[in-house]
Amino acid sequence: MSPAESCDVVVVGSGPNGLAAAVTMARAGLEVRVYEAQSTIGGGARTLSLDLAPGIVHDLCSAVHPMAAASPFFRDFDVRARGVELRFPEVSYAQPLDGGRAAIAYRDLERTVDGLGVDGPAWRRLFEPLTRHVPGVVDVGMSDFRRLPKDPLTAAQFGWAVLEQGTALWSRRWSGDQAPALLTGVGAHAISTLPSLPASGTAVLLAALGHSPGWALPVGGSQAIVDAMVDDLQIHGGKVVTGAEITSFAQLPQARAYLFDTAPGTLARIAGDALPSRYRHAIERFRHGDGAAKVDFVLSGPVPWSHPDVARASTVHLGGTQAEMARAEAEVAAGRHAERPMMLVSDPTVTDPDRAVGGVRPLWSYAHVPSGSTLDVGEVVQAQIERFAPGFGDVVVARRTIPAARMPEHNANYVGGDIAAGAMTTWQLLARPALRWNPWATPIPGVYLCSASTPPGPGVHGMCGLHAARRALRARFGIRRLPRLDPQE
Repeated sequence: MSPAESCDVVVVGSGPNGLAAAVTMARAGLEVRVYEAQSTIGGGARTLSLDLAPGIVHDLCSAVHPMAAASPFFRDFDVRARGVELRFPEVSYAQPLDGGRAAIAYRDLERTVDGLGVDGPAWRRLFEPLTRHVPGVVDVGMSDFRRLPKDPLTAAQFGWAVLEQGTALWSRRWSGDQAPALLTGVGAHAISTLPSLPASGTAVLLAALGHSPGWALPVGGSQAIVDAMVDDLQIHGGKVVTGAEITSFAQLPQARAYLFDTAPGTLARIAGDALPSRYRHAIERFRHGDGAAKVDFVLSGPVPWSHPDVARASTVHLGGTQAEMARAEAEVAAGRHAERPMMLVSDPTVTDPDRAVGGVRPLWSYAHVPSGSTLDVGEVVQAQIERFAPGFGDVVVARRTIPAARMPEHNANYVGGDIAAGAMTTWQLLARPALRWNPWATPIPGVYLCSASTPPGPGVHGMCGLHAARRALRARFGIRRLPRLDPQE
């Protein structure tokens, strides 16, 4: 690939954050080009045929999007007005337990409270103040962490909940085993030891969103969100080049701003000696976390969950009790494969029955494993599902495993299978990718990092890209006000 003629802005990487940055810059009237190494766009939000069954497509990484429905970027971008249909299951997520029991998080907070028995009132006390003020929760959880919260009271309530659930106090609130398991399953999205502040921050934010507005699934798969972003980018003059792996600045056109939706190490390799040694060493020391091994299934029928309400959830956390999940995550953190790993399972047909074709349907899952694991976890994952859904093996038509070590083949940001694009530690929430007041800007004028390796971190929310674009617009183009993102502009 030879460098093209100059433009205003270059974005490397077409994940949701890269596209959010590109859309924002293009709407500011700038000429934008996006370069993507893969043959398809979307990074962790792609939906593809895996050739497991005719007409069946799977979400390659992200499948369920609680943040996309609440994110300030997507709220202003308004994917619904662009033809993307977001559907919200009645059950946001579920946590099966042995003996045919389960803890169920309904969108309806009071119904959830009723189902949690002795711990229902404690769940209400924790989440009712947050669900009444979701904008304040989102403002804290998806901010750039560099300004005071707009709603200090809600921020304080959120902070106290995170502190409680991220320390040794995490079990003091509960009397039974259902509520702590339900909340811990959400926190395990962080792929970190339990309890921890990053895991509890994840749990409190996502659990609050589970009650309001819910955990959304786009009809047709995650690609629908990506396609809407690319359509808007192209309408505003932006261009996307696929199959273009960037290894050097020499491959890129001259531009006034470069935004990298990449891992910090990738930026260090591309920039090379142009980066000051102190900063380059800092981002080369950026820690990646443990990994996820992906297992995709094709089924001949629904998963035969022991508890009937689990079948109404598009997202199911599999790991057993709070203590079991803590042990499993500790094993992974120690570099060992858990006998019964923490898992996430998503059945898109719960909200999108048209994803079933020709009498078969997709099922999406992953298991937590040590970084760089080469293990095929297909049998382990199937056995863990069978534990809570006896007879599951009878409906499995096909199965495909992507070991953690091979996840970067599909998305280079997932180093060692780290789908969070950086270890979720307390330090790396503040110093992501390095301890700087402006973590998106590098010491090279006009070069920015906008991936999930920057605040506020992982998730399909576009906020890392928006935060980086805001700073690039101001510093490089003198544009201090963000452009409108709604479809009418």
